[in-house]
Amino acid sequence: MAKAGWKVTVLEKRKIPGGRAGRLQEAGFTFDTGPSWYWMPDVFERFFACFGKKVSDYYTLERLDPSYRVYWNDEPMDIPANYDELKKLFESIEPGSGEKLDSFLKEAVYKYEIGINKLVHNPGQSYLEFLDWDLVKGVFKLDVFTSMKKHISRHFKNPKLQQLLEFPVLFLGALPENTPALYSLMNYADIKLGTWYPQGGMYKVVEGMYSLAKELGVEFVFNSDVTEITVEKGIAKSVVASVVNNGQPATINVYEADVVIGGADYHFIETNLLPKAYRSYSDAYWEKRVMAPSCLIYYVGLNKKLDDVLHHCLFFDTDFDQHGKEIYTTIEWPKDPLFYVSIPSATDNTVAPEGCENIFFLIPVSAGLQGDDEKLREVYLEKILDRFERHLGQSVKDSIIFKKTYSVSNFVHDYNSFKGNAYGLANTLMQTANLRPSCRSNKIKNLFYTGQLTVPGPGVPPCLISGEVVAKQATKHFG
Repeated sequence: MAKAGWKVTVLEKRKIPGGRAGRLQEAGFTFDTGPSWYWMPDVFERFFACFGKKVSDYYTLERLDPSYRVYWNDEPMDIPANYDELKKLFESIEPGSGEKLDSFLKEAVYKYEIGINKLVHNPGQSYLEFLDWDLVKGVFKLDVFTSMKKHISRHFKNPKLQQLLEFPVLFLGALPENTPALYSLMNYADIKLGTWYPQGGMYKVVEGMYSLAKELGVEFVFNSDVTEITVEKGIAKSVVASVVNNGQPATINVYEADVVIGGADYHFIETNLLPKAYRSYSDAYWEKRVMAPSCLIYYVGLNKKLDDVLHHCLFFDTDFDQHGKEIYTTIEWPKDPLFYVSIPSATDNTVAPEGCENIFFLIPVSAGLQGDDEKLREVYLEKILDRFERHLGQSVKDSIIFKKTYSVSNFVHDYNSFKGNAYGLANTLMQTANLRPSCRSNKIKNLFYTGQLTVPGPGVPPCLISGEVVAKQATKHFG
């Protein structure tokens, strides 16, 4: 919007930029509090290129090799960054699967090129957007009406390979059997485009975007809790915010606006900031939405280094299907969950004191769960630390010198998150493209939405694209 010549003011509830992509600095440790996977580097390059910049102008990337490690009940498996090595790994597990991986990824690259370069840039305002020859002629190749589970099982029979290829869609917010096979484009992103790390942590991306915004003249108002969007005759006139500065009593600021873009939780804006008559969606509509997961997160600092650990680790040493059902079907706290571990200090010595380890543990859990308290969080930490120690063959619990937990209730408090979701709306077929909440209000002409609850969907790259999509819509109608 600033590039298009608009005077832009960003009202941010928290004291630093980034939202869910935050940063925690305590006891000499620096934790990324949100996203920790850097996938689809081309999307980040595209973002900065829009302003005549490059990623390297703001931060330095390193490709991780191995990309990540998977712990099963038996031997752990390192996923090599080199494709030929990965094919050999597949072949060693299931004869013939190396060749099948070629054909699987040939389909996936087509989906990626159409999906990321065309589909996700549609604003979801009309079904006429899909009258594009590349989309029409390739509708069956896009596999919109086949599930990921079925698509993967056609190519691979070994359960480990199936789970390995299903894992990227777990965080899209639905079981593989309910996720369109279009999203095998995520496998292409994983395998061919690679897993990267911005030196200094994911927050370096936020700092780069913040720096760029300030270069373009964007004004940021932090500690700014928006309380109302005033509306007259279907036009948003101003945004009202309670602003706290340096511990002083809050001041009420009113910002007049020609256009308002909501990057906060869509449901919160609709139900808390707008008069009821101007809401686009009813309470019943929101209750019927299928939410992507929330998370149970632990930020842990150790006073020692661990032997033979990788930056990213997935613990699939329990029932993959059972945990999925507990997240998406039965909606309950998991009995024996899968979990993910990020150890950025294995790659970057700036994120922990010398001789120490920085560890981020994450358990995906259902959004909307009750009973999220410290006692329950401790129970789960014990469970996963027992498994973590067993697989590593090293003690961890007795070396913890810093610990902080984060889960459903924190997402609600810090981000006004609907049901405490961490990733937005699930990418089911009935919540894709035009079937997601609209990026333009149905009732207020100059109110737009961006982020994970509108088009194109959850994840850092889609959210970057969402910002570009909505800016084009706003300038198209009001520029």
